[in-house]
Amino acid sequence: METLNTLRKLFSTPKKKSKMAKVLVLYYSSYGHIETMANAVAEGVRAAGLEVDIKRVPELVPEDVAIAHHFKTAQNAPIATPDDLPNYDAIIIGAPTRFGRLPAQMANFWDQTGGLWLAGALVGKVGAVFTSTASQHGGQETTLYSLMSNLIHHGMIISGLPYSFQGQLRLDEVTGGSPYGATTLAAGDGSRQPSANELEGAKFLGQHVAGIARKLS
Repeated sequence: METLNTLRKLFSTPKKKSKMAKVLVLYYSSYGHIETMANAVAEGVRAAGLEVDIKRVPELVPEDVAIAHHFKTAQNAPIATPDDLPNYDAIIIGAPTRFGRLPAQMANFWDQTGGLWLAGALVGKVGAVFTSTASQHGGQETTLYSLMSNLIHHGMIISGLPYSFQGQLRLDEVTGGSPYGATTLAAGDGSRQPSANELEGAKFLGQHVAGIARKLS
């Protein structure tokens, strides 16, 4: 019997260990609104049972200018590099609008990913986006599209915020939310913080993307 068990061990096919999908929430935030949304997105990823890292892109504005314009210079998330991106199965990126498009800080980061594009390093990974604007009509969807285009050019599989998140259909309050990604409104002076409904949308997005990444991995 001992000899038989030994033979079974020798000739049995080893089971492959399943790899848990890993998600990156990558953001740029001037005044903290997108940072708050990024944390909510990450909360949703964790709720789905996946590992998540939150990182931010480097600031390009000189420190004295940033302080003079009341930027939130103290942020806990570490700075990302383009070389970090292939380590993740899903990448969810967020940034505020700048005249209806992504800000220079986020654009500069993705402009450095040409080598990854050439190698096809991000092809087949899951991608999603989120943003903030000063007003309801401040370019949320065009900004989401400008963020999304970077992911599409890298061959990523894009997820929006499905209407199964019913919060984006609310009419009883002023709120963000778009089928193209989670959003929030900041007001012209940045005084409005993400609402409970908007944070739920961000959390839903993270959980939804995590579910897709788990299936694909």
